[in-house]
Amino acid sequence: MCTMNNAYGLRAIQEVNLKILKEVARICDQYRIAYALDAGTLLGAIRHGGFIPWDDDADIVMTRNNWEAFRKVAGRELPEGMKLLFPAQFAGGRRFYDFTPRIIYERSRRRKPDQETRFYEEKLNHLWVDIFILDRLPNAPLAAKRMILQQKAIYGLAMGHRHRLDLNKYSGKERLAVAGGSTVGRAVPMRQLFFLQDKLAKAMNGKKTDFWYYSNYDPGYMDIRLKDEWVEQRIEIRFEDTKFSIPAQYDEVLTCIYGDYMELPPKEQRVQSHGSTEIEIYG
Repeated sequence: MCTMNNAYGLRAIQEVNLKILKEVARICDQYRIAYALDAGTLLGAIRHGGFIPWDDDADIVMTRNNWEAFRKVAGRELPEGMKLLFPAQFAGGRRFYDFTPRIIYERSRRRKPDQETRFYEEKLNHLWVDIFILDRLPNAPLAAKRMILQQKAIYGLAMGHRHRLDLNKYSGKERLAVAGGSTVGRAVPMRQLFFLQDKLAKAMNGKKTDFWYYSNYDPGYMDIRLKDEWVEQRIEIRFEDTKFSIPAQYDEVLTCIYGDYMELPPKEQRVQSHGSTEIEIYG
């Protein structure tokens, strides 16, 4: 066992994330499942040719049908030490972290066990790669807006089932909404909220519409609407020492998410997003 930190530790984290990404790509290629690098990982691919130098996580995205295909085979295809973790797998579906499935690297520990890691049964005390799911939005603007608002409301209620909430992270109306929603949400069984979120996300399944949205990400990302052609068309690009799938119209996607994505953030913002200061990696 080795303890890694600072620059060396960050590179070790990225190497684990790259190992997971390679397994995802292998499985998807084998079963003809479409996926793409997303968020900061996609940004890193275009701006840096690999990981953003200070980034400590990795993200991929799949449309609903591709995710359903992936989840069916991942359990038997992922190598020993990697595991697909579903959002409802904490305390039998009674606790909430988020609605995002992830591939866990079990041979790692992000921090020493504490009250929060025990609350989530130590299942999240590892390195992981997030899997974001894209679902279709109705073409009618009002119907699309209503769907996103409903998803945000469900997320707000679910926050009442988290280990704890730091309301100091929010201000004004947003703080009131989080406090109120989470308070009401404690009275709603988390299993029911998982059911409602899943049902709403799949409401447009099988229908051809013009836009997609991130149905299982946090509320801020739900406002991002991706055009159908941005999602359906993909190319391969070199990322670190491997080629991965990305949207063919990556410029439009990244601009939609980040604006002027080629401009580096101020130096004080070039920090690890998950605040990992000590990582143990076992192999």
